[in-house]
Amino acid sequence: MKRRISILAIAAASTVLLVGCGNRNKISTNSGSQKTQLTGSNSNNDYQSLIKDGHYQVSKAAGINGQQTSNQFNLQGFQRGLLEISKQNFSPDKYIFQEGQQLSATTVQNWVGRKTDDNPDGLNPNQPKDKVVPEYLQQIEEQDFLQTVDGKTELKGMTIGVGLNSVYYYTKEKYGAQYSKNLTDAEIESNGKEIANQILARLRKQADLKNIPIVVALYKAAPDDSLVGGNFIASSNNAPQSTKVDNWKTIDQKNYVFPIANGQKAPNDNDAAAFDQFKQQAQSYFPNLSGVTAQAQYTNGTLTGMHVNVTTQFYSYTAINSFTQYLQTSAQKYLPQNSPIEITVGSTNGIQSYLYRGQDQKKFSSHVFTNY
Repeated sequence: MKRRISILAIAAASTVLLVGCGNRNKISTNSGSQKTQLTGSNSNNDYQSLIKDGHYQVSKAAGINGQQTSNQFNLQGFQRGLLEISKQNFSPDKYIFQEGQQLSATTVQNWVGRKTDDNPDGLNPNQPKDKVVPEYLQQIEEQDFLQTVDGKTELKGMTIGVGLNSVYYYTKEKYGAQYSKNLTDAEIESNGKEIANQILARLRKQADLKNIPIVVALYKAAPDDSLVGGNFIASSNNAPQSTKVDNWKTIDQKNYVFPIANGQKAPNDNDAAAFDQFKQQAQSYFPNLSGVTAQAQYTNGTLTGMHVNVTTQFYSYTAINSFTQYLQTSAQKYLPQNSPIEITVGSTNGIQSYLYRGQDQKKFSSHVFTNY
């Protein structure tokens, strides 16, 4: 059964922006009968996006995923991480971003389904009645990259994200008990690469996609009960007209939850100790806290990002403002250096304040949310 998953995000707390209104000038062009405009970008490392006739172009297959997508961290990590892979292949200085417009909702829905007589395009294997056969493919994400040529925007590149299950959840009978089957890294990777080959071959049959580079990336989703999302395991940049994915590049990426649970090994003892000190400082100064946790991502063994969640039990503006100031000082002193870090302070009323330090920044910036 297919399910549509909606993610509510606080725009003010988002650090990876697909569109912005900042440093680059807006550009208006005419493309046939449609008027197009570029949004501008808030930094040199973010894409400008295309607006047609005054409207942002949402993916044609938005919300279409397989049944194994109940962990919202997977959905967010998949889209956000795929954009970073795209930036490595399609520079934001040279390309315009657009959500996927080539694959329809029906096409993606058929592809992420099982292969059957009624659905010959399914990329998940057929299910015999007397055997449990996992579904490997979880979701497909398309990102398009355009360039302006003679006043018209043209498709010049594409990235396809292939989301793969790490655990297959199933029932033996309708509405029956749920069972699970852990998938090995070897079978996830081998099946993912085979699925990627089939996707690329199908894409090349479309006239507009024959002569553009197409990047394919494999994402290993985390289990449903994980407190972090999954991670990318491989990617490949495929030259125009190529019909088989080649030159796979391994991606060494892992996600962790801080504080590290008993019995688990920390990815970096110094980072784990730094977070523990920060947590102790926050809890000792402001005892009315429900919890301090963090999601941390490591690439090639190095911390590449951390998101800290602080949950409070107080709601007054003065208390939140004082607490945010204290966190800003403590984060600067205790949390790891030389990596981007987000801190959100929330309560049952929602996000109360937000702190952020970018990759090349020395100090944290903060903002306390309020109403008038």
